[in-house]
Amino acid sequence: MSLQLPDKWIWDSWYVQENGVTHAFYLHASRALGDADRRHRHPIVGHAVSTDLTNWTVVEDALIVSEPEAFDDATTWTGSIVRADDGVWWMFYTGTSRAEDATVQRIGAATSTDLIRWEKVSRDALVEADPEHYELLDLDVWHDQAWRDPWVFRFPGESTWQMLITARSKSGDPRERGVLGHATSENLIDWTVRPPLSDPGQGFGQLEVFQFETVDDVPVLLFCCGYGELSPERQASGDVGGVYSVPVDARLEHVDFSNAVLFPRTDLYAARLVRDADDRWMLLGFINVVDGQFVGTLSDPVPVTADPERGLVLRAAEFVGAGSRGIGVGETAAR
Repeated sequence: MSLQLPDKWIWDSWYVQENGVTHAFYLHASRALGDADRRHRHPIVGHAVSTDLTNWTVVEDALIVSEPEAFDDATTWTGSIVRADDGVWWMFYTGTSRAEDATVQRIGAATSTDLIRWEKVSRDALVEADPEHYELLDLDVWHDQAWRDPWVFRFPGESTWQMLITARSKSGDPRERGVLGHATSENLIDWTVRPPLSDPGQGFGQLEVFQFETVDDVPVLLFCCGYGELSPERQASGDVGGVYSVPVDARLEHVDFSNAVLFPRTDLYAARLVRDADDRWMLLGFINVVDGQFVGTLSDPVPVTADPERGLVLRAAEFVGAGSRGIGVGETAAR
């Protein structure tokens, strides 16, 4: 059983685990829009909870767009959550504005003391692309200004916060400018944008929804890319796009996406690594396109481990099968 909302599409998600409860935050939009592609302009950040990664109870939505003239008055998109040293939860998320027709992406934050009620930190963005290192909006080159999907974390034993960002280099073949954007902060409010942690020309026009984890002693960087944003060489090789991973060093100092490997569950997209009640790594993402149709439900947990050469791989003996066949409790379980 997976999280399925009969009247809504679900796509990108991110997670927090606290006291045995997994909190899933996810983008959702009404199926009354008709065309699934329209969901990107009508997202709400939803929230559901589970104790087993399978049975979910929907609770109140976490975020919606701001009033006009805020940096996020058009959309609120994908993010991540961390807990500050004072115990306050911080959700970093992507925002776009109506004035720019949702084409320029920036990063802001909201805070919460209980993971239920969230208050946005500012009407202005906290982190924006630096033109010294990153491509800005040029519709002749790319369809938007990529600066989204913040993944925030600390290296063990350090106080500095790290942010990984979907971004594009200002130079190189436009079809392969996807890079690992980077920013740092000491207090979660004031951020310094750093040069990218990877080079362009490594096979991807963009690299979405990063997550950095050490999976069974192997440092791994997880991301995704659709077929249309792959380099011509990857497309010619038969690559179909989906969820990718690449083994990395523990401090992300030598990230080479040319070594990235496509995860075998190609129906998944924007997947995240989460631990189950037995402390085993699981992968959760949304079911993307199946038989030519966008599905838009959360997958069942997929058991995974990591290989030093291949990155993220299935724990084959425990593979639970395709998430799209589960029967989700969704909103009906909460009412």
